[in-house]
Amino acid sequence: MDLKRLKHLVALADTRNFGRAATQCHLTQSAFSRSIQAAEEEMGLQLFDRGTVEVTCTDAGQFVVERARKLLFENRCLERDVSLYRERLIGDLSLGVGPYPAAILLPPLLTEIRTRHPGVGVRVEVNNADYLAAHLRAEDLDFYMADVRNVIAAADLTITRVAKLSAGFYVRSGHPLLDRAKVTAAAMLPFGFASVRLPESVQAGLGTMMGLEAGKRLPLAVECDDLSLLKSLAMGTDTVIGCVDAGTAEDVAQQRLVRLDVTDVPPQASDMAIVSLKGRSYSLMAQFAVDFVIRQAKALSEP
Repeated sequence: MDLKRLKHLVALADTRNFGRAATQCHLTQSAFSRSIQAAEEEMGLQLFDRGTVEVTCTDAGQFVVERARKLLFENRCLERDVSLYRERLIGDLSLGVGPYPAAILLPPLLTEIRTRHPGVGVRVEVNNADYLAAHLRAEDLDFYMADVRNVIAAADLTITRVAKLSAGFYVRSGHPLLDRAKVTAAAMLPFGFASVRLPESVQAGLGTMMGLEAGKRLPLAVECDDLSLLKSLAMGTDTVIGCVDAGTAEDVAQQRLVRLDVTDVPPQASDMAIVSLKGRSYSLMAQFAVDFVIRQAKALSEP
């Protein structure tokens, strides 16, 4: 089976429309239709039901398309690896990061790359784990970094735990809570919380600690994946923010933020991981970046 024809099968399965699939494959609709018909004749199977509204895969079509995706992915990996091997290319870099690694791991990584490899192009996506996973699967990213609790495990992903980064609750200097001899989880609730997007398990656990009814999530006054904005909010209002300690170290040293000692909340941490596509090897630059990030994260996690 010709790889180009396999691409046509996948395109039709994804778009569910001959016209859109033909446009995506840069073919006329008649030429695209002939390609699909030829594939069905070659296999002796009907792969698609031609409905009046949309085209859908038959059971046989789902079976074939699933395997076609794997073959096309392996072919792209082979072409990429052969090119890197033949030309000894260090390769440009495309990576994704969640808000915490964007604030604490990305700046030293970019500095290191620009210092040691100024000719390398770097593209960075800062977003939540769901967005980054979708772009990883589209092969737009070499890898991404996020809290492992936000990553949905799947057969096509390799998840490498890197380090646990301690986290806590922070408020501005002069905050009313700092006048209390004892700060509890429930005492923080009236001031409102701001945070990056939290794993569901963390929000539910914190909600219980605040005295909310079982299973009720911690209400967030502000949910934002930009750590610098969250810190500005905490410095300018009485809002309590949750943050990894490494992300606020400079602000604490400058007495702009203070870490609360909350007596009834167990130690919190962000469980950082690197996520990549299973079976896809790294370029030299991507491997350099992964190794650097792992070293940095482990150094930050040490007492």
